[in-house]
Amino acid sequence: MSELVTATGICKCSMGTTPAPLKATSNQKVLAGGKPCMTIADAQPMSNVGPFGMCTSMANPQVAAATAAHLGVLSPQPCIPMPVGPWIPTKPKVLIGGKPCLASDSKCMCAYAGVVTVSFPGQVKAQAN
Repeated sequence: MSELVTATGICKCSMGTTPAPLKATSNQKVLAGGKPCMTIADAQPMSNVGPFGMCTSMANPQVAAATAAHLGVLSPQPCIPMPVGPWIPTKPKVLIGGKPCLASDSKCMCAYAGVVTVSFPGQVKAQAN
């Protein structure tokens, strides 16, 4: 079973070096554990998904350029999240304001080949079944 992700959730990117906070902006009325629940529409860079420390993906032009400048030695660069579209819903029948909820097992793709997953939903009481 998966939990509803709230505004205090934490996510991680497969190409990032640190976890990042999540922030709900599409919903402020439906709460779980006293915190706003997130929907799949909460996938905007910086406003919903924070930076993941340093990016290690060679698909990122900044990382590729820095690595080339260092003669092929991987040179991570500061992460600027680039989610591609909304989160991929795993519980599409659980709606919040007409949009599928963001469940703890949802994923989001990054334009630079990373996969963003939820590492902590922000609460553990409300489940999406």
